[in-house]
Amino acid sequence: MKYVLLTSARNEANFIEGTIRSVVNQSFLPERWVIVDDGSSDRTAEIVESYLEAYPWIELLRRPNRPDRSFTGKALAVNAALGHLASLQFDVVGNLDADVSFEADYMAFVMGKFAADPELGVAGTPFTEAGYDSKNDSFEGENYVAGPCQLFRYSCFQDIGGYVQSRSGGVDWIAVMQARMRGWKVRSFPEKRFHHHRPMGTAEKGKLAALFAYGQKDYYLGGSPIWQLFRVAYRITKKPYLTGGLALLFGYGWAALRRMKRPVSAELVRFHRRDQMRKLKLVLLSLSRLKKADNFSLDTAHREAR
Repeated sequence: MKYVLLTSARNEANFIEGTIRSVVNQSFLPERWVIVDDGSSDRTAEIVESYLEAYPWIELLRRPNRPDRSFTGKALAVNAALGHLASLQFDVVGNLDADVSFEADYMAFVMGKFAADPELGVAGTPFTEAGYDSKNDSFEGENYVAGPCQLFRYSCFQDIGGYVQSRSGGVDWIAVMQARMRGWKVRSFPEKRFHHHRPMGTAEKGKLAALFAYGQKDYYLGGSPIWQLFRVAYRITKKPYLTGGLALLFGYGWAALRRMKRPVSAELVRFHRRDQMRKLKLVLLSLSRLKKADNFSLDTAHREAR
């Protein structure tokens, strides 16, 4: 099987070289890697250019500067990069953020999963950030693949229509949920991790502002208010204590009051809420057993909710 990588990079001079080194050191290299400089004002493009001669399978595309950073820009950049590869034959397309790193056998591992299961539409692994492991600290579970490193079977990516141009975010999440709703298998394989070098959502925000934005996103992507209260209660127990959970709650409430336009269909909202209620029932059932088993942990509850 063959794969290509697509990266949208905007002002990633502090991180992109680590990502490039991770990719060029892979035991299974991509056919092509198109990096789109999405209007950077720093040295991002210059850093990429320094690798082009040694690695001719890396290409740099430049897009004009934009007045703000938006996820519509990311979707446009990734889809432009994919269009640049129209004449190339490949089986898997990967979206790779410009601030991640991973071990030398990472891509070989994920590609092996695609080769073993023709129904697998989206694949990846959990990720780590400073003090955070998405396998243990997230309720998304094994049938969600985080946006910074998502690999799609190309026929699946075509089936869902690529990335949706959602200005406020959620393009990665929408793609995964669309794939699941259309019957494709989506798996995050826990044997490996990639490392995300900057907490998600903080590219041009502080942490509380990012959590407020995540609360807004939870609303406009159709999240259930019941699930949101549960998520807020859990977030209050994590740093920054109390304020982080409140920022998440206020973001959701503010979006609800404004009736923010949703970039997803009513069908996807229903699918998403059914999935949330299923996970919530499993988590509450697992937590009820905590009283009966001293060795039961929240990690166990996470696993049973997947």
